[in-house]
Amino acid sequence: MKAQYLDDLKRALPRLAIRENVSYRDITSLGVGSALPVLAEPQDPEELAGLLRFTSGHAIPVFVIGGGTNLVGMDAPCPMLGIRLHRNGFSEFSSENGIIRAGAHLRLPDLTSRTVELGLGGLARLAGIPGTLGGALRMNAGANGVSIGDFIVKVSGFDFRGNPWSAGHDEIEWRYRGSSIPDDVVITGAELKLPAADRETEIAALRSEVEARRKREPAGRSAGCTFRNVSEFEPAGRLIDQCRLKNYRIGGVAVSAEHANFIVNLDSGRESDYVELVRHLRCAVAEKHGFYLRPEVKFLNPDALPKVMAAVEAPKINLLLGGASNEREISLKSGSAVAQALRNGGFDVTVTDVTECRLLPEMREADVVYPVLHGGFGEDGRIQKVMEEAGLRFVGSGSAASLLTMDKIATKRLLDRLGIPTAKWSVVTRDRRELPQNLKLPLILKVPMEGSTFGIVKVERAEEWDAALEKEFAMAGELLVEEYIDGIEITVPIVNGEVLPAIEIKSPHGFYDYDAKYVYKDGHTEYFCPARSLSAEQVADASRQAVKFYLGAGCRDILRVDFIVGKDGVPYMLEGNSIPGCTATSLVPKAAKVSGISFEKMTATLVYAAMRRHEPRPEPENAAAPASPAPARLANKPNPLLVKLCHLLFRLALVLCAVPLIVSGIQAMRAGYTGWPLLVSGLFVLCAEFLFKWFDRLEKMK
Repeated sequence: MKAQYLDDLKRALPRLAIRENVSYRDITSLGVGSALPVLAEPQDPEELAGLLRFTSGHAIPVFVIGGGTNLVGMDAPCPMLGIRLHRNGFSEFSSENGIIRAGAHLRLPDLTSRTVELGLGGLARLAGIPGTLGGALRMNAGANGVSIGDFIVKVSGFDFRGNPWSAGHDEIEWRYRGSSIPDDVVITGAELKLPAADRETEIAALRSEVEARRKREPAGRSAGCTFRNVSEFEPAGRLIDQCRLKNYRIGGVAVSAEHANFIVNLDSGRESDYVELVRHLRCAVAEKHGFYLRPEVKFLNPDALPKVMAAVEAPKINLLLGGASNEREISLKSGSAVAQALRNGGFDVTVTDVTECRLLPEMREADVVYPVLHGGFGEDGRIQKVMEEAGLRFVGSGSAASLLTMDKIATKRLLDRLGIPTAKWSVVTRDRRELPQNLKLPLILKVPMEGSTFGIVKVERAEEWDAALEKEFAMAGELLVEEYIDGIEITVPIVNGEVLPAIEIKSPHGFYDYDAKYVYKDGHTEYFCPARSLSAEQVADASRQAVKFYLGAGCRDILRVDFIVGKDGVPYMLEGNSIPGCTATSLVPKAAKVSGISFEKMTATLVYAAMRRHEPRPEPENAAAPASPAPARLANKPNPLLVKLCHLLFRLALVLCAVPLIVSGIQAMRAGYTGWPLLVSGLFVLCAEFLFKWFDRLEKMK
């Protein structure tokens, strides 16, 4: 291919700098691979556009190389034309009215130092990243909680056909270590807006970051971090280190002894060595930690990444979100957050916006279905019933437990049976709508089958009763009414049977309604984890009651239990939530983080809990007492006629054993001997079956 187009390219663009058989040691920081057949280095945007029009018109595949700090070369000849922007034409820098204009070839350390000299802040934390601005934009490079995309106003370039391309900040999706900038775009520059800052402070921060990065990054040739971090609690280097793989070597490359997320070229490394080592690391972490690391480096060989990913396949997850209830918008936010957490953990996630309760092809194709459907059929057990009948494995409680926790009236009845303290309550209907005489104002009216604080009204005075009823009856014909308890609201999350720290909730107006939970029109709700206004004994009491409800309702995997701790110090349970929210302001992720459990780890453990269930768990008829799985030996029922025959034979055997004892005892007593022990023994043998049945009934009595 090279011979076919190279002469034509030189004639079409005589000024274009073209290099042949360029060693990867000269153009990449890692230096593995043989040599790049052709590298073109356009001097300015006009020449770049001409080059792209030529390659597009001649169907020549191309790839763009920036600083080469995260690129893995090829052992075999690369079939693509390499394009690298020349530093003289694409390293411009200017500042006007607070807007920085910078070329794509400008290296990030240089960009940072220049902005700091101008008294502009924001980029000091990125000073240690060695790549160019163009590469940093494409991967949304970041460090220490700051990403380059945070400061972008506009990105400019050319598409692979040579047409000008540009996009504003809001037109680009800035992801963790990624962006939506199209793959077929060559970035030529960007505009950034940076805040004013104290020059000396920023210089000190820049020097500190450069020094810190120098200390934590190993010496030697590498492509930087090999894998993306799973979370702040599970950085890739730590996961690899815990597999005891520092210094692990294949051929001419090895895991760094200083930082396990760096693979160092020992001066003789090949692409094949590097790919094989990456495969080994990924497999080891998956086996030990259950995460499927995603490479952060870029492979020039198109077959390399599929080979790495095929070494160990991540479970396929079908995440359900949306639904058709009042909580649809919350579900969309929660589901998106859970999907991203699972993807950070390397899982293969397919997201489905569900609008009706039915079995979908994506659900059948997945290893695990992960419903994040708040309210409606997603939370009341209907979608769970569909999955149970199809034999699918899914995250969360089964259909019976889901229905029970969703139904606030059924929950109240269970609380009373289990002896869990709860507010005094009653039920009103359109036919029986009188103010309950056994309850004291103020009262709380609740629609039984709604969540996320939908359908909750506080009634302060008797005159408000009828108006509140009309509002609530528009949503349901049967309502729960309970006494309002003045106290401290807390929630106790349970994940995989483990109780997480309780969270204290302090709403701006004392009532945790929809506004306090999501909108913040009246001010932001405060959350304290662990709870700050309660004693350890009160929190422990609430935790015990939460576990009692979790077990009594037959829940599994995840549950959030809400309480009000009254002035008397008693935690009164309000309700349970079997699919709690997972937005940025949701409570279960907050508690998990306080416990040192990342969102990624929490969602992964829920997936694995579902995977351990080979079949849907049988639901108890009475959800107050979860059913125990039948022993394997009883899985196949015996013939009932055979059982009846054995029962009759056993009774006959008892009679045949008892009669000789009784007769012998009577004869002995008539002859003047001590025969009563034989008589009593015979009677006990004769009555044994009836005595055991009587004892069994006594044990079952409450």
